[in-house]
This record gives sequence, C-alpha cells and structure tokens, in this order.
Amino acid sequence: MAVRLKRVYDDADEADGFRVLVDRLWPRGVTKERASVDLWLKDVAPSPELRKDWHHHPEQWDDFAARYRAELEDNPAVDELERLTREHPTLTLLYGAKDPVVNHARVLLDVLHGR
Repeated sequence: MAVRLKRVYDDADEADGFRVLVDRLWPRGVTKERASVDLWLKDVAPSPELRKDWHHHPEQWDDFAARYRAELEDNPAVDELERLTREHPTLTLLYGAKDPVVNHARVLLDVLHGR
C-alpha cells in the first residue's frame, strides 16, 4: 500500500493512482475535470468547527492536530480510506492547503499509517 499526499492544485498524474479529496470544501478555482478526483471524502476532513478554530494558524498546530486525531478515532470515513488502501496499490490524498507540511492531510496520513 502506498499512500501519498498532493495538493489538489497540482496537475494529476497517472502515478497518483486513486485520487481522494480529503477537504470538506471544494477547492476554489479548481474544476472537477482539472481536479481529476476519484472520490470526494468530505467526512474525513476536520469538522467545520475545528477548521474555523484553527484557520491555518501554525502556532496552534499541536492543538489542532490533537483535536483532529480525536475526531478521527471514531470516524467511519477513516475505515473507508483503509478499505481503499487495500483495493488500490496507490492512493493519493488531495488537499487544498498552501502549506505542504502544516495541513490536516499530514495528520490523516499519520493516522492511516498508525492503524
């Protein structure tokens, strides 16, 4: 199983395998054709309340990551992602955040690797 991360704004590539958008909101300015998303799994994204509380403030990263991990513990969408990792040799989690390091997809990837 290979799970990768990629900004949804980057060009799709055949090496991406099965592409899953893991944001609650559709990314601005990206058409469905350009995004080339196989599945939009909104329910695995941070809750609207958590997303608004964090609002990409890096100084709050540790608090955000802990709260998001707690949300993911009982989230059935994580089970769906696990199932997809078994069905597809490569799974790419797509996110819209500008920062490739400080974003919820990194937390989600860690959670998947830890299961």
